[in-house]
Amino acid sequence: MTSIYQEKAKKALYPGSFDPITNGHLDVLERARKMFDEVIIAVLNNSEKNSFLTVEERVQLIKESVKTMKNVTVASFNGLTVEYAKNIGANFLIRGLRTITEFEYEGQLCQTNQVIAPEIDTVFLSTKPEHNFISSSMVKELSNYKTDISKFVPKNVVEYLKKMQRKV
Repeated sequence: MTSIYQEKAKKALYPGSFDPITNGHLDVLERARKMFDEVIIAVLNNSEKNSFLTVEERVQLIKESVKTMKNVTVASFNGLTVEYAKNIGANFLIRGLRTITEFEYEGQLCQTNQVIAPEIDTVFLSTKPEHNFISSSMVKELSNYKTDISKFVPKNVVEYLKKMQRKV
């Protein structure tokens, strides 16, 4: 019997809100793309959540941020993550971890997903220490106060958020 762990996995889904994408997200993505033939980074369209950027803006910013990553594609989706993963043929979910609190939440989510879709495994990747404190929420708040965020997000995100500030 051949195990999926004995050969390189084909396709992984890296889902999230990415509102906006941070250097921590890109750190996780960079390492994930070395593990899989294809990684789809997908923005969840959650109508229940009050988002800073539209789904379209987030997708565009991510596309610009990953344009040199050959085996990465960008998408958006609605609904359950595991259902979307099944629909696109992904057999792994990528989840980034920064804190113990996230580990507890992600562990519960992983176990729920295993019940719903046992054929899909979750791979947890810890961010590098220099990115542990970066969160999209922190970036949004700093941006709202016109603070330099260039150490936390890709250059294209910095430029986009500065343009948004000028329009306000």
